[in-house]
Amino acid sequence: MIMRFTIDGFFMFTGIITAIGTILSVTDRGDRTLRIGCDWNCEEIDLGASIAHSGICLTVVARAGNHFDVVASGETINVTTLGSWAEGDVINLERALKMGDELGGHIVSGHVDGLCEVVSVEPVGDSHVVRFEAPPALARFIAPKGSVTLDGVSLTVNELVGTQFTVNIIEHTWQVTTLGALKAGAKLNMEIDMLARYVARLAEFDGGTAR
Repeated sequence: MIMRFTIDGFFMFTGIITAIGTILSVTDRGDRTLRIGCDWNCEEIDLGASIAHSGICLTVVARAGNHFDVVASGETINVTTLGSWAEGDVINLERALKMGDELGGHIVSGHVDGLCEVVSVEPVGDSHVVRFEAPPALARFIAPKGSVTLDGVSLTVNELVGTQFTVNIIEHTWQVTTLGALKAGAKLNMEIDMLARYVARLAEFDGGTAR
C-alpha cells in the first residue's frame, strides 16, 4: 500500500510536474466533470486520489487506460483558470507526494490563492525571465528568493517591485511544462508559499491579540 503525505487533511505536492495532461472532455451536470488524458497507466490510480491540475487539487472519480475523470465545484471554477478550460487544452499534472519521495520543490497544497497575470516574457541565455502582476492581497506574501507556485510549478522569485515579481524559468522547465507557451496577458493559478502564509498570520497578532 502506497502511503501519501497529508497535512491537516489535505494532500501535499512539491510543484515538480511529472506529466502533461490533455482535456478530453468537459461536462457540466451540477458540478463540472473533466476527462484528462495522459501517458500514465491510469488504471493504477486509486479512486479518490488527489492530483494537482495546473496547481488545482482535484479528486479522481473514475479512471481507465490512459485517462481519468475529476470533478470541480462551482467555487473552484470561479476562482481558478479551470473555468476557461476546454477540450484540447493542456495542463500540468502532479500526483500527491508519497512516502519516500524526494521533496524537489517546496510544500504545495494544491489550493489556489488567486490569479496572477503575465506582464512580459524575456529570453535570457537559455532561460526565460517572466514578469508577473500579483493581486495586491497576495503580493505581501512574495519575497525575493522565496517560493511561489504558478500553474502547479514550483518557482523561485528573483525580484519583487510593488505587486510585480519575476521568475527565471530554465530551459528544461520551459520545455516539459505548459509554461513554455506563456505570453503577456496570460493568467495563471497562483499559490503562495505555505510558510509565508503562516508567518504573515502570526504577524497579525501582538501579544496574543489580533490587530
